[in-house]
Formats: sequence, structure tokens, C-alpha cells
Amino acid sequence: MGIAADYGDEHIRTLDWKEHIRRRPGMYIGKLGDGTSADDGIYILIKEVLDNSIDEYMMGFGRCIDITIAEDKRVTVRDYGRGIPLGKLVDVASKMNTGAKYDSKAFKKSVGLNGVGIKAVNALSSEFTIRSVRDGEARCVRFEAGEEVSDTSESGVSAKNGTEVSFLADESVFGLYEYHFEYVESMVRNYTYLNAGLTIRINGQSFVSRNGLLDLLQENLNEEPLYAPVHLKGEDIEVAITHGHGYGETYYSFVNGQHTTQGGTHQAAFREAIAKTIKEFYRKDFDAADIRTSVIAAISVKVEEPMFESQTKTKLGSKDMGPEGPTVRNFVVDFLKTELDNYLHKHPETADVLLKKIQESEKERKAISGIQKKAREMAKKVSLNNKKLRDCRIHLNDRHDRAEESMIFITEGNSASGSITKSRDVNTQAVFSLRGKPLNCYGLTKKIVYENEEFNLLQAALNIEEDMDNLRYNKIIIATDADVDGMHIRLLLMTFFLQFFPDVIRSGHLYILQTPLFRVRNKKETRYCYNEDERLRAVGSLGPNPEITRFKGLGEISADEFKEFIGENMRLDKVRMTKEDPVSDLLEFYMGKNSNERQGFIIGNLRVEADYVEDLI
Repeated sequence: MGIAADYGDEHIRTLDWKEHIRRRPGMYIGKLGDGTSADDGIYILIKEVLDNSIDEYMMGFGRCIDITIAEDKRVTVRDYGRGIPLGKLVDVASKMNTGAKYDSKAFKKSVGLNGVGIKAVNALSSEFTIRSVRDGEARCVRFEAGEEVSDTSESGVSAKNGTEVSFLADESVFGLYEYHFEYVESMVRNYTYLNAGLTIRINGQSFVSRNGLLDLLQENLNEEPLYAPVHLKGEDIEVAITHGHGYGETYYSFVNGQHTTQGGTHQAAFREAIAKTIKEFYRKDFDAADIRTSVIAAISVKVEEPMFESQTKTKLGSKDMGPEGPTVRNFVVDFLKTELDNYLHKHPETADVLLKKIQESEKERKAISGIQKKAREMAKKVSLNNKKLRDCRIHLNDRHDRAEESMIFITEGNSASGSITKSRDVNTQAVFSLRGKPLNCYGLTKKIVYENEEFNLLQAALNIEEDMDNLRYNKIIIATDADVDGMHIRLLLMTFFLQFFPDVIRSGHLYILQTPLFRVRNKKETRYCYNEDERLRAVGSLGPNPEITRFKGLGEISADEFKEFIGENMRLDKVRMTKEDPVSDLLEFYMGKNSNERQGFIIGNLRVEADYVEDLI
């Protein structure tokens, strides 16, 4: 037996507030990231500051908020609320568990609850300044990496009351990062939908909503809905509901102005309430899946003392509305039972369209029930020995601290899947191997998912047949060669998800793996280049006559090299759907039967990249 290591008083350390945040940022802002994903830490920093300004507006103070993101990445948020009490400015910015929101008289239903968020922004910023103006008096405190460096006061200030926070996210913590304005804009738009009448300006561009969640739904629809959205408002609750033409369910859910991207108690109750209310309205025992297929809806609730499942507040865990109040579930169900039922009685034309949609979904489901049963049995049989799937040990629905890292690579051919399989992290990275090109499923019904062996095994591997609740991997990554055939396979797979499982894309789970086109090296250094510009830079910096290799396919890259491309330095492009994407038109053009029109487009836009050939000769 080995000798036990010394363990005495000197081994016990107490970290001060800022040191703890800087050492364990994930506990406070989720993942760090570099700005390429909407949930990266730099956006959470903006959100934490903005939440405080939104809470002021919700309490009736300040109708405008200004956000500035400068070229040097400095972010400034200025509101025109009451301003933080000057005597508590330092405490609010640097003392944990300090804030007004513990006192429900000052903030009844706010987002920032535990006095941590603004301190996390301070600690994770190389420079942080907080300034408050109250009735002609002002105080400004500056920090660097959480350490106070100056504290000044002013009198006779003419500026409007309010608070201004300015910060520069620390590159020693986050690494190199960039703000993508589309993510900041999306966050801001959501705040305006939930606070009708509030104007938020980003670098001078104004965003405002007059119709709340109705605006959210209409601005995010990328297809003509079956009927005009149903918009219902009550005390502490607002919903908007319509149906589209495809499959899947789309929900935008919010609690106290916080976008709960992972849903929670209120969203589960909303899904249940939609099905229950509609069943009772038509007095028919419809299958809930038939009612909710292609539903597009939004819900916002305001809750006293909400219980979120993490500091980033993306999932509501609350069971109660308040110490004496009804449960969240009952509150949502009772509201829908009354208001949605009333709406359908008053709008028979909407009720007729909805009934027809439900009956069509039911008819399709029953038509494929026989083949569905056989397909499920087959999938169950091969699940124990699925030759197409090289599974990993940790999955998204596991209670594991690495569950969010789970991913599956969808590859084509044995050589490509072999390289990835040998170089992957077996704990979090799975591989699903296709045999040749998958079927073009554009315009087909969901029956094909069960008739086609590969599609059936893929949906079983992902565990998305019923809904997204039990998705097994956080990232679904299409990994194909960077050639014409590889691009075609990407399109075919994206068509599969867009046609039958759009929630995978809407929820931000589908990605394209970028793989290097070139390896440029000399005797001392090797560089992998993903485009022509990177290749030229590498050739220029590695000296005369470096060795240049052009990768034609994933199978040519050795397993040892592949670790470089699916590890920490992995480059992914997220597949996204926005209101600007006319999905049905795009699918019709690229995947439909208009071969001559498509051929003309390809020929008319053909480019030949021949520069690198001259260098290789």
C-alpha cells in the first residue's frame, strides 16, 4: 500500500469571490466559448447586465436601454431606471449575495435573483466600470479583474437617472473571441417581445415590439401558418399558438423575461395543456402527438421566486408559483383550458382548420402504424449489435457533468468512419456510418423513415422518434468529404432533418464538420489549412518549398492526425433556420425534380479554384 499524502490545516484554502469565479467560470456563466454559439459566455455576460436593466423596466422605470459594442470589444449597457443606490454601488458589483431582489417589495418577479450575475461579469472582465446616477448625484467605481482600482463621486450631474455598466471580457479567461451581432440581436429581440413598449438600441439600431409574443411568432415563421396565430394574455401569462405544415414541435418559452431554451416545468405544462384543451373542445380522444405535430408556439410566465436548474437559467424547475400559490402546471393548464377554449368557440374558422390538420396527422400516423411496429422491432433487434453505430459511453440525457459534450458523427463509407472511430473520445463521441448516399426524401411522408433501414436506424440511434426530450447527443455532426459527393450527402442529410425532424435544427443540435483541405509542413512545423487563404499564409510563413498535401477525402487522413480535427480545435458550422430562410422553396429548388433549372444554376455559378495547382506543380 502507498503512503497517504499529508493532509493538514495548511491544505484547506478559502477562495475570495472573484478568485472562485475566475477559477470556476462554468458554475456562473456556463461554457466559455469564443462567440460562435449563442450560449457562449461572452453573451451570458451581456445578458447578466441586461437582466438588471430589464428588471427596472418591469418595475415601471426607464423605457429605453442603450447597448454599445465597440470595436475593441468593450460592451456598455446604459438604462434609465432609478439607478443603484450610491452607497451600495461597490457592494452590488463585488459582494456576493448582495442585491435588492431578495426583497420582493422592490422586485416581485425579476430575472436576476441571487445577486451573483453582475459580480461574475466583474470578475471575468479585465476592465469593469459601474456608474449610477440618482437625482443629480453620481458615483463611478472601476475594477480590473475584480479588483477595485478607483471610486469617484460627482454632484450637480445633469444626466438622467439610471445605471451604466461597461466591461471588457478578459481574454486571459475566454481566449480569443468575437461578438456575432446576430446572437446579440436575437437576445435583444426576445427581451422586446416580452416587454412590449420597451426600446433597446444596439449601437444606435432600435428594437421595439408592440404586440409581444404575437410579434415573436410572426417574425420567426419561415412558412405561411395554417391559421392566424392565437394570441392570449392574462395576468402573469402570455401565449401565442399556430400550426405549420411539417413535422415536429417548436416552442419559445420564457420565465420572468428569461429565455428558457431547455424548457422546464412551464413548457411541459404548456404542451400538456394544448393537447388537453383541444381534446376537450372537440370532445374526441385524439392522440396528443397528432394535436401537436407542427405546432409553433410561445409562452411567457412570470413567477415569484422561480427555481432554475442552473445559474444560466435556461430551464425552469419550479413547482410552485409562490408559497401560497398554485403550481406552475395548474396555472398554465387552467389558463389554456379557459382562454384557448373560449377562442376556438369564438373563431370557428380557426377551429375547422385545426380539426382538419389533426385528422390529417391521425390518418398518416395510422397509415404507417403497421410498418412502424416492424421497424421498431428491427431497430430494437439491431440496437444491441448495430454495425452502423459505434456508440459512446456518456449521453446527453445522462446525469453526468460531461453530458453536454456528447456528440455523434454521421459519416459516409468505411474509411472515413474508421479514421474517426480510431481517433475519437470513446466517452463522448459516437460514430454512425452510412452506406453510400442516403435517399433523397424531399416530398416524401414520414413512412419512408420506417421503410428505409438507414433512416430508421439513425432515428433510433438519436432516440428522436417520439420527441426531442430523450435526444442522446448534444451535437449531431455531419462529417463528409469536402468534395461534390460529400456536399451532396450533406444536402441529403439536411433534407432528412428539415423534412422530418426540424426540431433538431431549431434547437441548434445539427452541425457540419469542417475538415482541412491541405497539410502544409516543413521539417519543424505542420499546419492544417481549411481554405485557400490559410494555405497561402502557411506557405508564406513556413519558408521556401514546404511540403503541401491536398486531402481528397476523410479516409486519407490518418487516425493520429484526425484527433487534431475532432478535439479541442474542432471547427463546426451550425446549421440554422431563420425567418429569412424560405425552407420549402430552398428544398424544392435543391432537392426537387427541377433538374434542368438546377443544372443551369450550377453551370452559371461554376468557379474553378486552380491557384493552388500551380504551387503544387
